[in-house]
Amino acid sequence: MSFFDTLKNAALSALKRESRKVVNNAVNTAVQNIGKGRNHTEKFTFAALPANVDELKALPEAKLDTAFKTTALVILALNRYEADPDAAIAMLGFLKGPEEFNGKEQSFLKDRLSGKGYKARSFLGGATADNNYTPTTPYTVSVSENPYSFDEENWATMYVTSGGADNPRPIKLRKKPSTGEWFLNDIQCLADIKLPKSEDKWA
Repeated sequence: MSFFDTLKNAALSALKRESRKVVNNAVNTAVQNIGKGRNHTEKFTFAALPANVDELKALPEAKLDTAFKTTALVILALNRYEADPDAAIAMLGFLKGPEEFNGKEQSFLKDRLSGKGYKARSFLGGATADNNYTPTTPYTVSVSENPYSFDEENWATMYVTSGGADNPRPIKLRKKPSTGEWFLNDIQCLADIKLPKSEDKWA
């Protein structure tokens, strides 16, 4: 092997080593940044809970331009179910956007919330089992994301914290790209929680 061949091979080896360093550094940086800026909570404050779909639509969050806003409004709609199921269903119909809030979903809601309106109240700030899920006022709703919330394009899984559950509960949404609006897709947050103290015979 000539001197020039040796020199060329040495240069190529050095170039490969540097290339590997650049790639490794880029990968490490990407891994470290996964989820950064996508692991926060947004808190929404409401002076009153909307009684009907018109009042819901009048709220600034009704622009539905973020998944956080739509999720917060889902919680408000669920909180109307105990007093007025039809009004709650109308609100959820608005939040579903181009799809209807169908009979199957209405039956699911009835099964999960009839006689258990405290489940919806548990997502409002200050509501706990010990105070029979009595929220503080003004009403607040906290909506969180995690590093995987937006893994699929135009879909999101957001999380709401219940004062009667150990872990945040999910709500699934879908974005309409032509308008930028986020709409409700699936209510996944209504599994059983701790009974209110007044209903818990072991309390």
